[in-house]
Amino acid sequence: MNGYLDHLTQTLQGNANADIANQQRAYLRNQFEHFGIKSPVRREITKPLLTKELLPEKEAVPEIIMALWDLPQREYQMFGLDLLAKFIKRLEAQDISWMEYMITHKSWWDTVDFIAVNLVGNYFKSFPNYIQPKIKEWVESDNLWLQRTTLLFQLKWKEAVNRDLLTELIYQLNGSNEFFLNKAIGWVLREYSKTNPSWVSAFIKNTHLSSLSHREASKFL
Repeated sequence: MNGYLDHLTQTLQGNANADIANQQRAYLRNQFEHFGIKSPVRREITKPLLTKELLPEKEAVPEIIMALWDLPQREYQMFGLDLLAKFIKRLEAQDISWMEYMITHKSWWDTVDFIAVNLVGNYFKSFPNYIQPKIKEWVESDNLWLQRTTLLFQLKWKEAVNRDLLTELIYQLNGSNEFFLNKAIGWVLREYSKTNPSWVSAFIKNTHLSSLSHREASKFL
């Protein structure tokens, strides 16, 4: 693992740009350090680390992810998401523990939304028995990002969306002054309106949503 991370660090440090780093830091409200590498460049220069020859074994991924999440520059966490994309179809039941870790550490929309939609969404499709207990635990937590995840994990489910569960979650989290929850409510309704516009239209009509949620939900109607 250390050799893999050393290779990554050398690659990132060799492409650092202080001016871009300052812009990126400001964009994320000065919460994270950056090397100053834009996403398309980062993906291109780190591509060799994601090839079959250098890709780590699945068993090593949780340890690598934990190590990446401990490092200060945001590019490490973004690379972690690129790495995890290679294993989406190989998720195992115990993987939910390190997904929770990523959601609740170094938390911001740029990582949490990918984790919620692509990792947790696919995980719950593979392990549906975990949906009810985990979602109940997360929605009742005081953690904004776990709550946002409960709203977004079905974002790409289309016809498979569990409308009863979605309704229950929106009712539980609606009425908050929290931007990221209201935005997520609108976003998931907007996306589902592409599949079932009549249901979303009726839901909006019969539910008092924040102006942000209502505006987002109505965009495609």
